[in-house]
Amino acid sequence: RSFAREAGISHQYVNLRLGERVCGAVHVQNVNAYHRRFRQWLARFHGVASRYLPNYLGWRWALDGERIASPERFLRAAMGLVHT
Repeated sequence: RSFAREAGISHQYVNLRLGERVCGAVHVQNVNAYHRRFRQWLARFHGVASRYLPNYLGWRWALDGERIASPERFLRAAMGLVHT
């Protein structure tokens, strides 16, 4: 909760003890599944510094949804040349 407040992002929770699994668009299984995939992917790097975590999350976001399909486009995005 405190991280979400500091980062300026919304925070929602579900009460598993009361049997809640869904709160609007937030579903516990979706969050758990993404976290598992991210941890498995991140393991190959043998740990990363927390300050670089947003970079790895962005990288995974691009790969996970196949938002960037070719190595050339990925390199352009990494260099900030997305629209050229």
